[in-house]
Amino acid sequence: MIEDQDSNIAPDNVAEMPSSNSGSQDPASRIAALEAEVQELKDKWLRSEAELVNLRGRTKRQIEDGRAYAVQKFAKDVVEAAENLRRGIEALPPRAYGEPELLTKIRDGFEGIERSFVALLERNGILRIDPTGSNFNPDYHQAMAEQSTFNSPPGTVLQAWSQTWMLNGRLLRPAMVVVAKAPDPNSPLPETV
Repeated sequence: MIEDQDSNIAPDNVAEMPSSNSGSQDPASRIAALEAEVQELKDKWLRSEAELVNLRGRTKRQIEDGRAYAVQKFAKDVVEAAENLRRGIEALPPRAYGEPELLTKIRDGFEGIERSFVALLERNGILRIDPTGSNFNPDYHQAMAEQSTFNSPPGTVLQAWSQTWMLNGRLLRPAMVVVAKAPDPNSPLPETV
């Protein structure tokens, strides 16, 4: 089709046609310039494609994180209820032979509720971790007190006032803990836990 149009051009109109060569550029340098421009455009296109792939990946991760952690505030409230249930169980007197049957049933009932509650949380990605006996980790533990002891190395979690709670592998709430420290050499009697 283009050839047909070119064949209809009168010889006196040839001077009016735009020249594909600009001024003094020879064809070889013009080809080199166009190849460089093509390469530059290919590079820009590849960078744009890579950025688009990265953007899709980031967006996908953000959506997945949004779904996984959208319940974080609700989960913190539920964890607080689980902690209160545990405190209620611990407030009951210790099991004793001959204790009233009603007290045994109350304790067993609350412990059953707690097991069901914790299992429900675990099915939904909320895990409870007891840090007692582990090394203190400021990423997962909040030191509430230090206690001198010869029985555990310094930096060991001696007691957990509350547990570490995780939501889908991310810290939801740190444990409140008592951490071992080296005993004071001037102390007359060793303290034990």
